[in-house]
Amino acid sequence: MPRRTVSVPHPKGDPTPSNFGEKDPLKSNGDHHAGDPEEKVELRKKVTLLRGISIIIGTIIGAGIFISPKGILKNSGSVGMSLVVWIACGILSLFGALSYAELGTSIKKSGGHYTYILEAFGPQVAFVRLWADMIAIRPAGLAVIALAFGRYILEPIFMPCGVPEIAVKLATAIGITMVMYLNSMSVSWTARLQIFLTFSKLLAIAIIIVPGLYLLFKGETKNFENAFEVNSADLTGLPLAFYSGMYAYAGWFYLNFVTEEVENPERTVPLAICISMVIVMICYTLTNVAYYTVMSAEELLASDAVAVTFAEKLMGNFSFAVPIFVALSCFGSMNGCLFAISRMFYVASREGQLPEVLSMIHIRRHTPLPAVIVLYPITLLILFLGDIYSLLNFMSFLRWFFIGVAVVGLIYLRYTRPDMPRPFKVPIIIPAVFSFTCFFMVFLSLYSDPVNTGIGFAISLTGIPAYYIFIYIERKPKWFQKFSDSVNRSLQIILEVVPAEH
Repeated sequence: MPRRTVSVPHPKGDPTPSNFGEKDPLKSNGDHHAGDPEEKVELRKKVTLLRGISIIIGTIIGAGIFISPKGILKNSGSVGMSLVVWIACGILSLFGALSYAELGTSIKKSGGHYTYILEAFGPQVAFVRLWADMIAIRPAGLAVIALAFGRYILEPIFMPCGVPEIAVKLATAIGITMVMYLNSMSVSWTARLQIFLTFSKLLAIAIIIVPGLYLLFKGETKNFENAFEVNSADLTGLPLAFYSGMYAYAGWFYLNFVTEEVENPERTVPLAICISMVIVMICYTLTNVAYYTVMSAEELLASDAVAVTFAEKLMGNFSFAVPIFVALSCFGSMNGCLFAISRMFYVASREGQLPEVLSMIHIRRHTPLPAVIVLYPITLLILFLGDIYSLLNFMSFLRWFFIGVAVVGLIYLRYTRPDMPRPFKVPIIIPAVFSFTCFFMVFLSLYSDPVNTGIGFAISLTGIPAYYIFIYIERKPKWFQKFSDSVNRSLQIILEVVPAEH
């Protein structure tokens, strides 16, 4: 789609937008050194190896490992089988992560799933993915993580009473606002906070693992006796256990959303992905071993928040700290998630599939401000008015479907573009096994919940007419073009953003 660049006069009368980035007295604020000659307005390569690892670990480890390992135990039927499922899901997720490492080093663009589907299968399929993401998947997902943050940050204050629902929603809205503000202000500070939050959640996991393993080595093994004793009837739930496990590991793909901001992506992306996945697998497995050392399978299934029950049994008064660690963990997931997702909207706008203002950058902060805040109104709307969990049910299968499509795209590109540079290349069996796993989970959703899956499918299909109305038809009515230019220009002035300089 041809782009129309809207020129906006500089607030001080300078006629060219590109001069926004030059010799501005306000440039002493922000992410760079004041006085750099003719500095470009662009996204900087601020993501080092440590920051890349913190984005992946910090986004994968949310509230799940602290609250609900019981879903896997319930569906796997025994302690031993649940541990096997945790390890197997970690290995399958590593396969997906390695596939994305190849995609990220051969297609050096930000945007993650969207970019890879665009490269392999064209703009129509990529837009349907983008549409589903924008109107439902991302706002609902962000609202769910934020709700967990709101609930757990207030729990120590209201103990031993329950937290009022309106207080949870207000705390959630404040949490979302803080994350949006931080991501709008500074890439460096967002990355630094992500490192701190990642270390804090690893500390929380260590507080669970160390005493648990200490008791195990002292001989507390009664809960592991007959660990693999399972009824054949229980094995029917094994696919559902895998489904839960794959969700617990979801998030390994977020570094690929910010590839253009990664220092030396050929080395950093594969290394960050591999290190992160190994750390997460070890943490998840040992945390579950610690849980089973202290709690029987029956106690774990009866608990609403496993980490809190664990802390109450083992640490007494110290257990009040666990909800705070869970809240910090959720905040880290929100922060990493928004940092990554905003880059997908930025790239989609650059490709002409979203309004042009979303591919613009703040003149001093060098952050993609419009792409960061675009989800803010719809997330708050869903938080206060929508049924978040229904939306997530509608959309959960689509997430795996499109990840599967992106990995199939890797296989497709191997044959259609064999000469493409691939600094990091995985054996073809890895993407084949992983894409089969994704499509199996989609089939499982269709089988186990055809109504919600059907509604989600219908919502995503509205992206097809939207593509033809907004993207494909190039000759728009004059009034529409005027209105579009006026909105773009107004937002550009209000937000102080300009197109990136290349």
